[in-house]
Amino acid sequence: MALIFCNVVWACDYPFYNLVLGRYISPMAMVTASLIIAALFSLVPLLWERPEGIAPQDRAKILGAALLMGVARKLCMMFGLADTSPIDGSIIGTSTPLLVLLLSVAVGVDRFTVKRVLGLALGMVGTLAIIISSNSGVHTQSSVWGNVLIFISSCVSASYMVLCKRLVSKYRVTTVLRWIYCASAFVVLPFGVDDVLAINFSVMDTKILLASLFVLFVPTYLPNLLLNYSLRSVAPTASSIYAYIQPVVAVALSVVMRLDKLHPDTFLFALVIFLGVALVLISYRPNAR
Repeated sequence: MALIFCNVVWACDYPFYNLVLGRYISPMAMVTASLIIAALFSLVPLLWERPEGIAPQDRAKILGAALLMGVARKLCMMFGLADTSPIDGSIIGTSTPLLVLLLSVAVGVDRFTVKRVLGLALGMVGTLAIIISSNSGVHTQSSVWGNVLIFISSCVSASYMVLCKRLVSKYRVTTVLRWIYCASAFVVLPFGVDDVLAINFSVMDTKILLASLFVLFVPTYLPNLLLNYSLRSVAPTASSIYAYIQPVVAVALSVVMRLDKLHPDTFLFALVIFLGVALVLISYRPNAR
């Protein structure tokens, strides 16, 4: 239930960010403001729980997690979404489960089989096709650079889910997120404070204002709290599969809100990615190879 909720919230990000980013709020301002708000939210549990110490040997890992999930992923996501369509962005994000598999094999917690290799190959081909097709005249709202940044943000998410699973299991989720968001906000603030102060809410109509408040307050702390909670008891590969909720919700919202339309080639490439992930899922059944 936690994974379903956080992926539905993240799916809403794509069309809402598309309304706001670059027009009313710069990507750097969005990153900085959302991290400051998330850092403040992360302090709230201290009202009812005692602070938990972090072992000295884990502090560098926490800082690395902050730079990964809080800084690198946020920057790539915001600058990517400002330069691509919500539908392309949400579909490229579905490459995360395949990247989790690749990293899990690399660190020795999973292994390749024929179906997994084939599924990984199909998924990467579909993702690459979407990135390249953004150069065509039909995809006027997308760019190669924007799609590449979205793909990099998926790589960062996959890295966090695999490399930080043990860290999340060792400490309270609220403790891990408090360190991650406070450290991230501290790192980003000097670079983005001027952009935050330049936000002009007075030029926004009601729809834009509500979308801005949603993307500033909702998608960062609570969904990541639920994701980290799920990583304590669900394998990274299984957790990442829930990302396939996102393009379904994002495409529906984008079409209803008339922000984008689903092109036939994008639909075909999405099916290739989904087929790749289906093969990976089937490979985890008993006696599957």
